[in-house]
Amino acid sequence: MLDTTELIRELTAIPGPPGGEEAVCAAVRAHAEALGYACQTDAKGNLLIPLPTGGEPATTPHIVVTAHLDELGLMVSQVEPDGSVRVIPLGGLYPWKWGEQPVEILAQPEPVPGIISFGCIHTNSPLSVAQHARNEPLTWEQAYLFTGLLPEELQERGVRPGVRVALARDRRAVREIGPYLCGYFLDDRADLAAMLLALERLRGASFPQGVLFAATVSEEVGGEGALYLLQRYRPDICLALEIGPTVPESRFFPDAQPTIWVHDSFAAMSARDIEEMHRLCAQLKLAPHWQALSRGGSDASCAAARGLAARPITLGLPLENSHGYEIMHRDAPRLLAHLLAAYLQTI
Repeated sequence: MLDTTELIRELTAIPGPPGGEEAVCAAVRAHAEALGYACQTDAKGNLLIPLPTGGEPATTPHIVVTAHLDELGLMVSQVEPDGSVRVIPLGGLYPWKWGEQPVEILAQPEPVPGIISFGCIHTNSPLSVAQHARNEPLTWEQAYLFTGLLPEELQERGVRPGVRVALARDRRAVREIGPYLCGYFLDDRADLAAMLLALERLRGASFPQGVLFAATVSEEVGGEGALYLLQRYRPDICLALEIGPTVPESRFFPDAQPTIWVHDSFAAMSARDIEEMHRLCAQLKLAPHWQALSRGGSDASCAAARGLAARPITLGLPLENSHGYEIMHRDAPRLLAHLLAAYLQTI
């Protein structure tokens, strides 16, 4: 039986910014294959896990279930003459969410350690980042990575524009506070764990209408992986596993109960699906948090907005501090997997 906390620890420890998810994909694939599922990857890098149909394989799955492999990260944009490495964000990452931290520049053949830096505060010079920050929000344009290396040394070690940058491995540990798990990248590694827990529950079941699980790439930069995948299948339903952020317009205590997005920046859940989910949760004795979000999107809603899925459903894990040092209840992935597995067995 899969251990939820250890699974999350394993997955969050692996760097996987958009466009560099291969190691995370390999870890998820190993667990899925150990559960007895056949897996494959597509040209984009999405991991595809079709569920048995009990007969001839479905040419087009009725439902595609997604959770994304990638995490928020940075990308090298320029190396300055003094060796400072400039970066741009990949996804909705704000400087104040990370601050001055150790990172890894994911160069080949070996990562290069660096430190996110904004400079010293002991100045009133208008040229300083500190003076700018006293009056205006910080942006990544004010940040640089300190590596202690000269430009020619960085070039020799493979540091160039386009190379991804991830949070250092010693900052990726999951910490526990009572029943809560705390750390970076619970979005979406905890949902990948929930996906694997659901696959464990569904072993031996068959789905004649066709169900495809997909661990997708590059969700944080516009749902690229899911859009590439779904333009091929155009399923009736895309069900995305996501976070359930606690925000002023949808505030709740981050307990273990699932969240259900009825609306986000891209699409709204159908009234039919809302009623079906309400009935199922009542049957399972779950008390979900229903969310109408003013900002955000999922693989499902991004796909629906582009006509690539008829009906978007987004199920989430209640979470504090989204896109930063995140906090969630340790039992939330288990209950989300329970809801997902039960839902799939009703279709």
